[in-house]
This record gives sequence, structure tokens and C-alpha cells, in this order.
Amino acid sequence: MSQYATWQAVLGEIELSISRGNFMTWFKNTTLLEMNEERAVIGVANVFVKQQLERKYHDLITETLQKNGLQPTTIVYKIHTAKPSPLQRTEPTITTEPEQPQAKPSTPTASQIYEVRSPEDGGISHSYRQGINKRYTFDNFIVGSGNELAFAACQSIASQPGSKYNPLFLYGGVGIGKTHLIQAVGNEVVIRNPRAKVLYVTTEQFVQEFVDAIRFKKTASFAGRYRTIDVLIIDDVQFIAGKEKMQEEFFHTFNALHQANKQIIMSSDRPPKEIPTLEERLRSRFAWGMTIDMQNPDFETRCAIVQTKAQSHEVELPNDVVEYLATNIQTNIRELEGALNQVLAFCEMRGLDPSLGIATSLLGANKTRPKHISAKQIIERTARHFQISVDDILGPKRDKDIVVPRQVAMYVLRSELHLSFPKIAHELGRKDHTTAIHSVEKIERESQIDADIRAAINEIKDRLYA
Repeated sequence: MSQYATWQAVLGEIELSISRGNFMTWFKNTTLLEMNEERAVIGVANVFVKQQLERKYHDLITETLQKNGLQPTTIVYKIHTAKPSPLQRTEPTITTEPEQPQAKPSTPTASQIYEVRSPEDGGISHSYRQGINKRYTFDNFIVGSGNELAFAACQSIASQPGSKYNPLFLYGGVGIGKTHLIQAVGNEVVIRNPRAKVLYVTTEQFVQEFVDAIRFKKTASFAGRYRTIDVLIIDDVQFIAGKEKMQEEFFHTFNALHQANKQIIMSSDRPPKEIPTLEERLRSRFAWGMTIDMQNPDFETRCAIVQTKAQSHEVELPNDVVEYLATNIQTNIRELEGALNQVLAFCEMRGLDPSLGIATSLLGANKTRPKHISAKQIIERTARHFQISVDDILGPKRDKDIVVPRQVAMYVLRSELHLSFPKIAHELGRKDHTTAIHSVEKIERESQIDADIRAAINEIKDRLYA
């Protein structure tokens, strides 16, 4: 069996044993460079994939190689980007939409629907409608623990729109990849079915079109256009709140599409239950299918994002620069990309290689001081993260699902505010400060070995300083 076929077989088994998101992030761009009795050399895209395979997946790779009759003494991971991996050769990379066949005016393709001017529109061009950005694909979306579920759900929808997770409602903070992911669904649907009618609009665009339809007495045309598409993607749907007439129209559009098994995808900065002045009938429908909270990217994901963005500019960043950017910009991917672009532009104009000194001098002066955080805010944020009440954390209950959040709160109070142990015990309603000592030490130990605890702490800190 050739090296190519061997690695294909290994990847096939690994894909069945881990999540789709992790497989796409850490194994997609790997290849088997060398294989003999003494060692196996696996090519990886960058240092962060190398570290992840060494730390987390080494045993899985070793075991899977053995299942395929291969028992090298050592396994080496080598950064190798000179040519595409076997997986890339078997799964085509989506970079641009394929050339579309000529379609009849009554059934525009996904790429054409944004430009169509039907006679029924009364000459309204909708020049403010932006449409799907072809750059947003699944291939260039970085998957991490905070968005893994959303990524998997979107891939499933793209393969069979309208069959499950309908509607899909993604929510989360600014700049964490919601728009990228929902537009990637639209691009993938078009790739799979060029004649599919896919429409992406922001809520602002949707409202503006509705206003124009009323103004030019074309509401029937507006309703017909929106209720005959295959996939409707609405961004920033929270802005529909407070607009009674608009909510009524969207309610009927939603019902028509859902009844016809057409896919509806929405994004928001908050869950349906927290959108103010949203009609109850819409609130319940938004939560019909699948509602997913997209979290801020963790450190490893931010590093992978920086590395990927740099490679798209054909620049190899030093590891210390990547980690500096990922450490200092923790909650907003757009800001992270902006900081990277600032460093790259500075170096390009002056003919310099990116370095930690340059990144520090450019970004250090612009870094804002962390806002003041109170003990109350830490306790409230911890309770919200673990989906329990503040009263539970402060109360006497000793259930595990309450004790662990209480201990995490104590740890964050110590690490972020540097409170004394008696003060921590007082904030948590405890009389004995030795409880605080024990809790902080325990979480400190467990955070070194338990990825879930570590992720919870990072998420709480990120949200505090967002």
C-alpha cells in the first residue's frame, strides 16, 4: 500500500473517532511524508497543529497506525506546506462559486438572485443588498471549542437544507464568526446545487426592502420574493425588535418557508428569550429548531486564526508574534485580524520581517487598560456561565454542579482581583477562609489537566473584559 493510501486509511478511521470540527481543524491539511519501521513523519500546516497533534492526538495516531499494521518506533510532526495534502486532493477546496448555467428569469440561481430586478419590483434596485461574500467558506473557518457545535450544525444543514435544525439560530458576541459561518452555508449550498435559490440579507436590508415595498405599493411582490426561496439567511435578527409591522411580515414569511421545508438561518447577538420587545410568537419560532451559543475563541483557536490569516497573505509569522496577538486580543476576531493587518502593512512598507518588537511597538500603545472588575461581576459571570443562580453559589448547597462553579469563582477572584483568602470567603458567604484556600489550590491544579475547567475559566475571563 502506498503512503498516500495508508494515510487515507488512517484519516478515515480518525474521522470516525473524533468530532467533524476537530478533524477539519487539526487533520485536514496533514500528509504522510515518510514511513518506515523506525519512524513516521507527518506533515502539518503550522506550529499550532503540530503542538495539538503532539499533545492531544499522538496516542490516537499511534493506535490508528498500529491498526493498519504500522508500528514505527517514533512519530515526528513536521511543518510542511509545500504541496497540498492527500485530503485536499480528495476534497476540492471551495474558493469561488462555480460558473453558473443560464437560468430562466423565474428561477434565478443563488449568485444571480442578488442582482435580479423583476418587473414586479417597480424598478426598485435594492442597491443596498450586499449578498453572500464568496470568501466565507467552511474551508477557511477555524474551528475551536467555542464554535465546534455551530460548525457541525451548519455543515449538516448545507448538505441537506430544510431537513433538520430548521430554523438554526446562532447567537454570540461581536466578531466571533457568526456572519462567516452562516454565509459559508449559503456558499456550500450553491456549490452543491447551483440552481438553489439562496438569499442572505441583514435585518436592516430586510426592513429597508419592506419599507420600499410599502412605499411603492409592491408588498405582494416583496412577500412572493421572500417566500419562494430555498434558503433564507438573516443576519443580526435582533434589530427586528420593536418594529411591529415588520415582525408581522417576518412571521408570515417564516411560516411559509418552514411549512414548505425551506431552510431558515438566523444570527443574533443574544438568544431569542433576551431580545426585547420581540413578539412571543416569533420568540417561540426562533427556538423551534436549534439554538447555539457561539463562544469567544480560546487561545489555541486565536493562534490558529492568526496563523491562517497570515498564510493567506503568504507570510510566515514567528511563534512569539502569533502568541502576542492571540494573548492581547481575546474576544473579537475582527480586531485580531485588524491588528495582524496593521503589523503586516507596517512591515511591508518598510521591507521588514514581522517581529515581536514591531508588534509590541505598534499595538502596545493602543492597548486599552482593562476595565475595573468587581467581585460581584465575577460571581455573576461565573453563575451565568454554569447556568446556575447567584444564590446557589452564595448558598450552602454542596451539590457538585454548584460546588465546582463556587470554587471556580473563588479562583477567578484570586487570580483577577488578587483578593486575600478571608476576603474571598466573605464574598462567597463563607465563614472559614480555609475553604477559599482549598478551592483556589484545587482549581489551579485541575486547570492544568482538565480542558473543560480551563476553558470555563478562560471563557469567564474573556466575557468579563469583553
